[in-house]
Amino acid sequence: MTTLSGDNPSACLARIIDDLAEHGWSLQPLFIPPTLTLDLAEECHRRAAAGALVPASVGRGTLVVVSEGVRGDRIQWLETGQDAACDQYLTIMDGLRQALNQGLYLGLEDFESHFALYPPGAFYLKHLDRFRDNDRRTVSVVLYLNQDWQAEQGGALRLYLVDGETFDVLPQAGSLLVFLSAQMPHEVLPATRERLSLTGWFRRRGDGLF
Repeated sequence: MTTLSGDNPSACLARIIDDLAEHGWSLQPLFIPPTLTLDLAEECHRRAAAGALVPASVGRGTLVVVSEGVRGDRIQWLETGQDAACDQYLTIMDGLRQALNQGLYLGLEDFESHFALYPPGAFYLKHLDRFRDNDRRTVSVVLYLNQDWQAEQGGALRLYLVDGETFDVLPQAGSLLVFLSAQMPHEVLPATRERLSLTGWFRRRGDGLF
């Protein structure tokens, strides 16, 4: 995948596969070119200015509710053909999906993703990405779009690791966080500035029509 940052995209993909196999998560700084990161951030801001991002909900089916006491981000789902930068990102993610299938035999069939904009002070309480009644979401992916992020601005994603430790990931532009959806509880801590990301899930085949 020549659209990844760095001189050896295959080595980057191999690191992700090895990290997931050994630890259940992987963090890759500057995963995509800075120009693509900027284009994606601009597209997120454009959609926000147009009123296209809506408050995120929690739950499924008839139990879906908007609860800012649980999560305070605003989102819009990606669709192919909407924007050139988004299409380029989705192509990169499909390459990652194929690499994960080849390396870990996960049977990943598709990918869903949305922009997420957290206003200052917004957060997302500790949770798992997999629904109780639907196990299709297998691998979670977060690409951060925030230039010049500083630790004192907050906004980290806190991973709760299997050994009982925690690890905080700062939402720095171009960084890609990948983790196993069913094994990694996490939360988004509040920040003092606006926080942008693309959040998505590789999904395997399910038994129901989800």
